[in-house]
Amino acid sequence: MSGWVVIAGLGPGDEALVTPEVRAALEAATDVVGYIPYVARVAPRDGLTLHASDNRVELDRAAHALDMAAEGKRVVVVSSGDPGVFAMAAAVFEALEAGPQHWRALDIRVLPGITAMLAAAAKAGAPLGHDFCVINLSDNLKPWALIEKRLRLAAEGDFAMAFYNPRSNSRPEGFARALEVLREACADARPVLFARAVSTPQEELRIVPLTEARPEMADMRTMVIVGSSLTRVIQTPRGPILYTPRSA
Repeated sequence: MSGWVVIAGLGPGDEALVTPEVRAALEAATDVVGYIPYVARVAPRDGLTLHASDNRVELDRAAHALDMAAEGKRVVVVSSGDPGVFAMAAAVFEALEAGPQHWRALDIRVLPGITAMLAAAAKAGAPLGHDFCVINLSDNLKPWALIEKRLRLAAEGDFAMAFYNPRSNSRPEGFARALEVLREACADARPVLFARAVSTPQEELRIVPLTEARPEMADMRTMVIVGSSLTRVIQTPRGPILYTPRSA
């Protein structure tokens, strides 16, 4: 088959953080598929068709991309951040596994991007400098009981924790409960980073003790990083630096 699928990460927002490898794939593409705001980040040009769709049709979007590639088109499936972190890479492979056998002969590649988690950590210092875990706090695709179990186990393991999708208008109570669980399990005032819209003009960073963290400090554009018991804050004239030492 002459067509191919590239699953690409567009980074956290700043166009300077899109990798050269991803730019080259977009330049070679005949079609770009993705969630509406991510496709909007791709500049229109002659010979390129943009296919934007709603956020809750991931498997349909993935099947559409594989179908077009089977017809000989060069398709880039775009995600923000990294496509393998709570994004489209898993959806494409899920569709591939369930789909027709001839899709498996396609050239399918995943191109990494800079995640919101890593961009936020870099802006603040190095809060993920030692062992850490990443949890999606949305319960759209998994039950809240599982999220709470993972929160407690991560706290018991003394991991630094990065949270995607902490709080939305449709589920404001989840993050409030997450903070309650963390305060119970950690029982200390470890630092919490609220990093909103990192690498965009709307960027805001705030570091507060866990005891002072409030649900309204986060929304769907916020990456929340909770330090481990070892995480430290260094006060400097240019602002606080948040880091976790590599020694345990």
